Amino acid sequence: MEASLSFWIVFNAGVFGLLLLDLGVFARKDANGDPVPVPVRTALIKSAAYFGLALLFFGWLRLSYGATPEIREAKSLEFLTGYIIEWSLSVDNIFVFVLLFAKFGVPAAYQHRVLFWGILGALVMRGVMILVGTALMREFDWVMIIFGLFLIYSGWQMLRAADEEPDPSDNKLLAWLRRRLPVTDGYRGKAFLVREAGRWVLTPLALVLILVEMTDLVFALDSIPAIFAVSTDPFIVYTANVFAILGLRAMYFALAGVIHRFKYLKHGLSIVLMIVGAKMLANWFAGGKAVPVEYALALTGSIIIGSIALSLWKTRHEPNPQS
Repeated sequence: MEASLSFWIVFNAGVFGLLLLDLGVFARKDANGDPVPVPVRTALIKSAAYFGLALLFFGWLRLSYGATPEIREAKSLEFLTGYIIEWSLSVDNIFVFVLLFAKFGVPAAYQHRVLFWGILGALVMRGVMILVGTALMREFDWVMIIFGLFLIYSGWQMLRAADEEPDPSDNKLLAWLRRRLPVTDGYRGKAFLVREAGRWVLTPLALVLILVEMTDLVFALDSIPAIFAVSTDPFIVYTANVFAILGLRAMYFALAGVIHRFKYLKHGLSIVLMIVGAKMLANWFAGGKAVPVEYALALTGSIIIGSIALSLWKTRHEPNPQS
């Protein structure tokens, strides 16, 4: 089944409305109109709300998206499996965001603004990547082999580097921007671009935003092929990505203080990527779904939950390195 144009319009209108609410109605400001840091309690409530919306959407798919009960069940399970994969991989982004904001000393009050615009850009980038990926897979089915091998390789590389701490400030693009473009010597409030001495100048906050976008692009190179192993329906792939990304900003503020405890999550994610890659190869050689979606959902959920539980147990006595 292909989603109708009305499905796409209504869904994207709802997403746009949520973003406007988050930026305007729910964005807290002080007496001077400046943004204030997002409290952990608020972030937890927002994270739970976005998760609840994803479950409601899953329920809607189960009831409405498909001509027969069998199709509706299959599509809804594809969405849920894809959402869990995308959500899990988005948690890995938080590791980088924490390091990035710490390296650049981004004030807590402006982190919400950077993540808002970063995630808005991520939605556009991923939408384009999904359209291109769908077109390629429909035109050349052997692309699944490339995606599958890439995921296995990427998962192996992630597993090898799971215990290493990346340096997000050591970036060739960032070095090039600093050489080519004028940048202020410090933050200018929440502005990304200011006019000084008669010319427009970037602020360090703009550089951080660019790195946030680049980080998501790198992660999307793993996550988009991964969800194509679950579903080739662009509406399912896109909506699973959107729900995972929408909750990322709130999840950052909920988990930033305890992200150091997710010690084995990267190990779990790397295993998931390799399994998903193997599933994609098996699907291609079998000429269809070699592994039922419900089995993939159970296995993915078990690995992610298990890696998080093991992490929390092993690090229960470890102090917060940022405190």
